[in-house]
Amino acid sequence: MADILKAEPLQAVQLEALVVMKIVKHCSQAFPTTATGFLVGMDNKAVLEVTNTFPFPTVEAPNTDGHHDNNAAANYAAAAPRAKANTFYQNEMIRNLREVNIDANNVGWYTGANMGNFVNLNLIENQYHYQKEINERTVALVHDVSRSSQGSLSLRAFRLSPPFMTAYKENKFNTETLQKSGLRYQDILIELPLQIHNSHLLTAFLHQIPSKPSESEPSLPSSLAEVSPRDGVNSNAPLYPNFDALDLSIDPFLEKTCDLLLDSIESHHTELNNYQYYQRQLAREQNKIATWQTKRKAENATRALTKQPLLPEDEWQRMFKLPTEPSRLDVMLNSRQIEQYARQVDGFTAGISGKMFAVKNNMPPGNTGEASRAV
Repeated sequence: MADILKAEPLQAVQLEALVVMKIVKHCSQAFPTTATGFLVGMDNKAVLEVTNTFPFPTVEAPNTDGHHDNNAAANYAAAAPRAKANTFYQNEMIRNLREVNIDANNVGWYTGANMGNFVNLNLIENQYHYQKEINERTVALVHDVSRSSQGSLSLRAFRLSPPFMTAYKENKFNTETLQKSGLRYQDILIELPLQIHNSHLLTAFLHQIPSKPSESEPSLPSSLAEVSPRDGVNSNAPLYPNFDALDLSIDPFLEKTCDLLLDSIESHHTELNNYQYYQRQLAREQNKIATWQTKRKAENATRALTKQPLLPEDEWQRMFKLPTEPSRLDVMLNSRQIEQYARQVDGFTAGISGKMFAVKNNMPPGNTGEASRAV
């Protein structure tokens, strides 16, 4: 029976409302520093139930020459899930939970993000550590603090795909290996649907919260003048028009996401130039080897005619050294991050593009160019 349950792939992740509130609170308080913690719960067939979460202890980065390095502090915080001290902390916490008969199975970890910037090597190494060392059926929860500040909760669950786990274990991300395995940047992460669950006891409590009844019946307006705002009064009336939807200003989150997208594209071109440089170096060395082999074969043909001993033709392996191909892992992660930014831009521009096209024909002749560029 255990083998059947283990073989059944995960289909969804169920979070208790307490877990969501604790993750949101921790990530918001630690922002802009990366906040991390571990998840506990149980594996119920194809649904991973997360019942509680605990943040990792804060680790201060060592000072260098009396100066605090912000990049080092960020790296320490991002690498906290796989630190030895935090592994010991998890084991102690799980042992204490078992003593009080609470779900004490390690089912993953969570991290905070900013503007969707979470596809990096730290995420891959942390999740690989969890799926390989702790429990294969674990997930990584990513909470985007900036996106959630707009009013919609951004919480997603990811796992590393089995093909990527195999490739990362072998640490072979060259062109030949990727062509044979067919591994693409879309195959790095598997996203699982999230469900937020409330216990029956909590639901019953919410329904039993007493609400104060209205003392008198609300009076209906007798004319339109009573509904119109006067000195800020009745500005929140149900029929009061909301002009915020007609605002043509560009969303600041869209501008920041576009800047991050351009930075990722620039990094992609840098990696592409490095790979092209490797190809030029490889072609140059291969031409030298071919020239040397041709010369050695001609020399051996002459020595054969004079009945002299032939020279070895494999000395090129000692004389020439082929350049090492750079790893394609960084390119794959950057491509996956570009895809993430592109999806965010598509979501942001859905409402803005409609507004721009709607007002384009009604704008003065001198401003139509600006609307076209904005679209």
